[in-house]
Amino acid sequence: MIVAPSGAGKSSLVNALLLEDPALKLSLSTTTRAPRLGEVDGKDYRFVTKEGFLAERDQGRFLEYAEVHGNFYGTSRAWIEAQMKTGRDVILEIDWQGAQQIRQIIPEVQWIFIFPPSFEALEERLRKRGQDDEATIQKRLAAAHLELGYAHEADFIVVNDDFEQALLDLRHIVAASRLRSGSSMARNPALLRRLGV
Repeated sequence: MIVAPSGAGKSSLVNALLLEDPALKLSLSTTTRAPRLGEVDGKDYRFVTKEGFLAERDQGRFLEYAEVHGNFYGTSRAWIEAQMKTGRDVILEIDWQGAQQIRQIIPEVQWIFIFPPSFEALEERLRKRGQDDEATIQKRLAAAHLELGYAHEADFIVVNDDFEQALLDLRHIVAASRLRSGSSMARNPALLRRLGV
C-alpha cells in the first residue's frame, strides 16, 4: 500500500515503478470523482456514480473504502483476493483510512508512506498541477496535516525530495518484500513441492 498526502508525488512514483517492474500490478480503484483531464475509465480508475458506489459498498464488494475530499474511493475485494491467490505483487495507491482497513484484514500487507520534503514544497506542487482552485488547495493542505499524523502506522517512510532517490527507495522496499517468506512461498509452489515443504 502506498499512501501520501495529495501533492507528495505518490502517483508519479508509482507510475515510474510500474514502468520499471512489469511484475507489479496496480490495483484499479473505484471512485465517484469526475475524471481529470487525460484520465481513462478502466485504466486510471473505475469511475461510477455515488449511487452506484454506495450500492456496491452495501453488497460488500469493496475490501476497503473511504470518503476523501468529498468523493468515495474503494478497492475491489474479488480482484485483490484473486491476485493474492496467485502470489502476484500488487500496489494499492490509497489513503490512510483505506490502509488502516486493509491492515485489519491482511495484517502482512506492507504500508509505505510517501513524505513531501516540506509543507512549502507540497503547496508548491499542488499549485503547479493547476488542477484545483484555491479552496481545494487549502482543503488538501489541511488534510495533509491530518494524514501525516498516521505515518507512524506505516512500515516504511520514503521522502520524495529527490525523485530518483525516492524511486530507488521504493525499488528496495519491493525487493525486500518479495523475499518475505509468505510472498516467496506463494510465488514458488513447484519449488516447495520439490523440496517437500
